[in-house]
Amino acid sequence: MNNLEQICEAVRADLEERNAARDQAIARSRQLVRHCSESIRAIHRRDWDTANQKLQLVKAGAEELKSVVQDFPDLYHTGYTQDALKEVAEAFITLAIIRGEALPSSAELGIASATYLKGLGEAATELRRFILDIMRRTDGHSDEAERLLLAMDDIYDQLVTFDFPDALTRGLRRQTDVVRGVLERTRGDLTQSLRQQKLQDALKETEGRFNDADAGDPQ
Repeated sequence: MNNLEQICEAVRADLEERNAARDQAIARSRQLVRHCSESIRAIHRRDWDTANQKLQLVKAGAEELKSVVQDFPDLYHTGYTQDALKEVAEAFITLAIIRGEALPSSAELGIASATYLKGLGEAATELRRFILDIMRRTDGHSDEAERLLLAMDDIYDQLVTFDFPDALTRGLRRQTDVVRGVLERTRGDLTQSLRQQKLQDALKETEGRFNDADAGDPQ
């Protein structure tokens, strides 16, 4: 028992180090999530300069977060760390889709596979906001909205193929179900918009015929 105090002091030092790393990780995770949200808002506004500036902060923040927890695997795999990194994936993937660019891979972003896939699912649901904004701006259907709907569809088609235990994918199945629901609602909205547009076009065409007929009637 002569070494009990030494053993406990070593354990105390380890826990104090872990606790300090945890506090830093939580703070950096919150900051990272905020930067991700700001970058996505800039993408919605098509403010590419601001979006790129924010994403640089996101990239740097992700590296800082990972460096804080690199010696503590339990902190790296905890919820607040992985949730923040999921937001990183969502931000970069969303920008790539909106701009029609190649998607960044999980390796390029330095994000674990399961977390990347959940970020991919979040990006798919985020596209609904872009589509609704496009519909409001264009007063209906548009090719750009169709392109984003197709991107949502492609992401869903890929997510449903990852049939692995939840212990590995960490809630991906639930996220995939959310994507499916958002996709179905968005497809319904676009379909209804297309029908309304076709009806309006038909009414205008009919009105044009009547006006032409009236103009040609000598009475």
